[in-house]
Amino acid sequence: MKIEESNIVEANDYRVIIYPASRPLETKEAKTITEKLFDFLATWAAHGKPLSSSFKIEKNQFIVICVDEEKEMASGCSIDALGKIMREIDEEYQLGLFDRMKASFVENGEVKTLKLIDFKSKVRSGEISKDIEVFDFSKNTYMEFIGNFLLPFERSWAAGIK
Repeated sequence: MKIEESNIVEANDYRVIIYPASRPLETKEAKTITEKLFDFLATWAAHGKPLSSSFKIEKNQFIVICVDEEKEMASGCSIDALGKIMREIDEEYQLGLFDRMKASFVENGEVKTLKLIDFKSKVRSGEISKDIEVFDFSKNTYMEFIGNFLLPFERSWAAGIK
């Protein structure tokens, strides 16, 4: 199931914050998370000024928050507020949203996620073919996200695994 709830304008280079879940979201979970994020983003502000923001759930596993910082910069307090709601979602559904020691990739058309140490080990042993695509959670802008979030193995951060 593909869920996209967003008013992202692809021509703008919004700030992006990616929360990668360790597993696909169930339909009911995705619906509830969508509702919570709509409610949160409708009131999200920095120093009392509303933030122009949106989100989407990519590949039914990655929550992508976008902020148009040309209108208003997300500040420390507003980022903390986002972190708080995301921690609540993470705790409620046990998604591993803050675990950055994992790797997600597409193999045979399916999104898979492994602990980073296991992913590296399986790449080295040949259990995971280098004929895969790898997700990069480090993208900071929407243009980077749409162009480089999912890359062929040889063009991704994983190509450095020896």
